[in-house]
Amino acid sequence: MTTLNTAPEQQTGPKPLLDARQGTAAAITMWIFVVVPFVALAAAVPLAWGWGLSAADIAMAATIYVIAGFGVTAGYHRLLTHGSFKARRGLRVALAVAGSFAVQGSPIQWVANHRRHHAFSDREGDPHSPWRYGTSVGALLKGLGHAHVGWMLRRELSNRTRFAPDMLNDKDMRLVGKLFGPIAALSLLAPALLGLLISGSWTGALTAFFWAGLVRMALLHHVTWAVNSVCHVFGERPFESRDKATNFWPLAILSFGESWHNSHHADPTGARHGVLRGQIDPSARLIWIFEKLGWARDVRWPVPQRLEAKLVAPRG
Repeated sequence: MTTLNTAPEQQTGPKPLLDARQGTAAAITMWIFVVVPFVALAAAVPLAWGWGLSAADIAMAATIYVIAGFGVTAGYHRLLTHGSFKARRGLRVALAVAGSFAVQGSPIQWVANHRRHHAFSDREGDPHSPWRYGTSVGALLKGLGHAHVGWMLRRELSNRTRFAPDMLNDKDMRLVGKLFGPIAALSLLAPALLGLLISGSWTGALTAFFWAGLVRMALLHHVTWAVNSVCHVFGERPFESRDKATNFWPLAILSFGESWHNSHHADPTGARHGVLRGQIDPSARLIWIFEKLGWARDVRWPVPQRLEAKLVAPRG
């Protein structure tokens, strides 16, 4: 893929896969943002039983989920990582900020991690392959845990100079990266403030923080991580690819089309991942709207001939 390393090497031999390991403070922060929302998600069902969930909480949670989700899928992933389309500066920055609301890392680091994944998908060097430990049941269960969340807790950072030189040279993306912490905090505190204003009580602020902040973030985290884990083990593989990426339809809506992962790995720079009949891809529809509004151009829509050539078994 030409997007993986757009700058010439500045040293003899290839650049290393990893930058320096995360500092202790960064590692602790990562554990907090992974574990606390997960605990909140696990507590959500009993807490919702007759208490602590209002229509305002649901509306805020759904709204921020959609904004952050599209920020990751259309912004971090299809625009910034793969260059599936070109966006006006304002849209490019807005999508990067929206992606930061998902609290999955700065855009530059996210892009570096994902490009590394594509460069070494399901092989040594892939940061989150579920096949890392082997193919036995025990090894695969361990690998699924690693692919889903364990890889982020290893404190290893993909080399941004090697995998995201274009992002490092983008002053807008560097600025969004520097502001990632405040943006992430805003994504959690804004619902609490709105809950306080709407309900006029601290209880309303607390429930909004819980549902529209923690639970919303945890749900989006696990949907995104399931693309790394579930969508490399379970599902269909209608297209030829170099790895074990699959299409897993139950996640199509919650992931905004990202779970058509086999289709994506067969054509990584394509703006639409749900390329077969009946495959819902909300992110592709959003990009189509951007294109119609004149905010996006040079959209890399699927080419039927290329898709047909990669079908494992042509459909009648």
